[in-house]
Parts: sequence; C-alpha cells; structure tokens
Amino acid sequence: MKDDRLSQFRDAHSDRSTAEQVPDTAQTRAPAYRLAFADDDFLCRDELRPVRLQLELLKPEMILNERGIQSTVVLFGGARIPEPTHKDTARTKTLADLSRYYDEARKFSRLMTEKSMSTYGRDYVIATGGGPGVMEAGNRGAADAGGASIGLNIVLPHEQAPNEYVTPGLCFNFHYFAIRKMHFLMRARAICVFPGGFGTLDETFEALTLIQTDRMTKVPFLLFGEAFWRSIINWEALSEAGTISAEDLDLFRFVETADEAMEIIENWPEA
Repeated sequence: MKDDRLSQFRDAHSDRSTAEQVPDTAQTRAPAYRLAFADDDFLCRDELRPVRLQLELLKPEMILNERGIQSTVVLFGGARIPEPTHKDTARTKTLADLSRYYDEARKFSRLMTEKSMSTYGRDYVIATGGGPGVMEAGNRGAADAGGASIGLNIVLPHEQAPNEYVTPGLCFNFHYFAIRKMHFLMRARAICVFPGGFGTLDETFEALTLIQTDRMTKVPFLLFGEAFWRSIINWEALSEAGTISAEDLDLFRFVETADEAMEIIENWPEA
C-alpha cells in the first residue's frame, strides 16, 4: 500500500514536470491547459472552497500522524503580552502587569514538554497559535526543554512571521479559522488560557461550548489569572440568569502559576 502511494506521488510530480516542459504555444499558454492540481487560479475559485477546506484539514493531520503525535496541550493567550524584560514597551500598564504570565506560560510549557519527552514526543505536545506574546512563550518553553512544539498560524492582514521557537516541521499556516480551531482541539488533552483579547475569548468560548455540549471530552480547562478573568466576565451572573447551568462553572478552573496547572493536569482523573 505504501509503495502504491509513493508511486502515485511520483506520477503526479512527473506529470507536473512533463506539463511544464511542453512546447510554448497559444494552446499550452491558455489557463484551461494547466493541470488542475497545479493551477493556483483554479484552486482559488469560490467553487473550490470545499476542496481547500479539505486540504487544510488533511495536510496538518497527515503530518502530525506521520510524526506520531497523539495528544496536545493547547495554550491560548494574548499576542500583545510582552516578555517581562520588555514590559516597558507595553501599550498599557495592565499589559505590562500581565507580562508575568509570559514567564508562567514559558515555565508551564517547559514542564509539560519534559513530560511529553517521556512519551518520546507523542503525547502532551505544546500547541499554540504560533504568534508573539503568550504564544511565543509557549513555544519557547518547549524549546527550553529541548522538545518540539506546534504552531498553528493564520493569514491575517497584520500578521508577522511565526515566532522563532515553533518547531519548523510543525509550523502550519491556515486560511480558514474553522479548520485551525479543529486542529487546536482534535488532540487536546488540556487547554490553558492566558489573558488575551477577542481572539483568546473566541477560542475560549468555542472550546467551552464544545465541552458543555458533549461534543468534546472534558479535559482540564485552566484560566490563568483569576483577577483578569473575573474583571472582564461575570461568570456567576450567567449562572444566576439561567443562561448557563450552575454546573457549567465547574468546566474550568482558575490558576495563577505553572506549578498549579501541572498539578491539576497530573491528577486529572482520566490522565
């Protein structure tokens, strides 16, 4: 079966190479003559959106499977939270104060990656959005431990290159937010959320909703920085209003330090 796949792979590349060497005529220059899988303009048509969605799902999935990665620990958090040594560059005093969570995210990722390395990098692999701030801290902590980490980047108008600590072979780029979110959660064995903005809130409530509705197995869901989270969301008001159940408040826990988070994950009943 493997040989068949390799043969098909060579055939596709051979066909593309052959097609690129045909005589230059009016017919061969026409867009219609391009091989469909080698025609970027064709692949970017609206009608091909289902194919592009499938490709974005398949490519990371196949690579992660080939690397033997079975489970991840996901870090969400703000791109604008600076490293403590650079907190004087923060745009607000609050962001400067939140810089301590950069160090906590980095320490947590180092500890978790050391745990992952005992499984030969198959389980508990750190996964972040691949950007700056808390995401950088997560990938950096994994690098501190000498292990690999995943970065799930996305194309944005103001996006910069992925942070330098993501393992290059595990650095993916997405166009579709929905597929990126699927990859965040498909292997998640724990979710750690640090202070952040709209993107962090979106990811937080998306994951909580999947757990609340039993579309996803309940995993440790840890919110770093209780004061921050309580200042922006009145969790109890949601329960008192009846828009969520009282037991939904048990879907997550507040933590302050990497050591607290590690203890909860280590002692999780299904660990």
